[in-house]
Formats: sequence, C-alpha cells, structure tokens
Amino acid sequence: MFSGAAWPRIAPFALYIACIAIADLLGRLGWDAQELRWFYAVKIAAVAAVLLAYRRRYTELTWDGANARSIAIAVASGVLVLVLWINLNADWMQIGSSAGFNPLNHGAIDWALVTVRIVGAALVVPVMEELFWRSFLMRWIDAPDFLTHAPARCSAKAFIVSVILFGVEHNLWLAGVVAGAVYSLLYMRGGRLWSPILAHGVTNGLLGIWIISTGSWTYW
Repeated sequence: MFSGAAWPRIAPFALYIACIAIADLLGRLGWDAQELRWFYAVKIAAVAAVLLAYRRRYTELTWDGANARSIAIAVASGVLVLVLWINLNADWMQIGSSAGFNPLNHGAIDWALVTVRIVGAALVVPVMEELFWRSFLMRWIDAPDFLTHAPARCSAKAFIVSVILFGVEHNLWLAGVVAGAVYSLLYMRGGRLWSPILAHGVTNGLLGIWIISTGSWTYW
C-alpha cells in the first residue's frame, strides 16, 4: 500500500498523534495537568529525533534557493492564516472543545515551558506536518510513487481530501481547512515544500506570541 519512501514521512506524524492519545489516556487515568506539563516537550523531542533520523530521506527538503518574492508570499500567507485562525472560532466551526495549555505556574508564566511550546510549534511541527500532509498524502492520493509526482499536478480530489483531513485534525476545523488550503496552494504553485513550511512556522510562532499576550490558552 505504501512505498518505502512513505514511512519516513508517516512515522513522525504517527508518533505525534500517538503522543496526543497517550496524554489523553493519562488524563483519563487521573494524571492532572500539572503532572503532564512537560509531556509536550517529550513529544516534540521524540518527533524531532525521528525527523533527524530520517533527514537524508527527505529529498524535498533540499534547499535550492528561494527569491525574496517567494519568501515574502510565504510569510504573508502565514500571517493571513493566523488572522483567520483566531477569528474562525464560532461554535459551529469547532469540533468538541479544547482544554489548551495554561503555562501559569503559581500565578507566573513558566517561560521554559512557553519557549519549548513555541519552538516546537514553529520549528518542529511545520516540518513534520508538511512532510506528511503536503509532500506525502496530497501527492500519494494521485500517485503511489508520490516523489515523482510534481506538486503542480495534484488533482482537485487530492487537494480537497487532504485539506479536509488536515482541517478535522484540529479542534478549529474550519480554520484548519483554510490553513490547509493556503499551505497546499503554496506548495502546488511554488513546487517547494519550504514555502508551506515557512508559512506554517510563521502562523504557529505568531499564534504562540498572541496566546501569551492575550492569555487565550485554549488556542494551545
């Protein structure tokens, strides 16, 4: 079903989802939020380790240069997604509810935890998710030998299915769909995975700063 090239792109994402499930299970077994405060750091470290282990397999991450225009478009796209993300929050735009993550410890922000959270969200998660959702899944829907399938040739079916699945992965499903569409279009039009990775990183990094500034912990 999957080629050998698929697993290095599936494994980090699968590990990330498994860690989310483990954290949820531990919570149901009675572990409180204080005891699980550093679990995110463990999750990010584990995913980063897998990405590093497979780094030579990620041919799409080879840097072939990018002009100022493509970088500016990616950054602007990331900012646009952020603005939409924090506004597409009506009840019908959500799946369930999110407890988020509160970094306050005895009334003060735990800056070590905040740093890990923002670094993980801005640097590790975008690489992991874009390798899975855009480089692998969107192309694989059209072609099992996905590495030979040019992003620009992805069909409407591949675009729609991958974007919807990316959206429902998130509590804010409509914001997730919009974000997935923007990142996918960047990849399809530019042909470089670094464009959606950069946009995704800008979105997540600025979102973390906004969360800290406003105390909107549920967005974490």
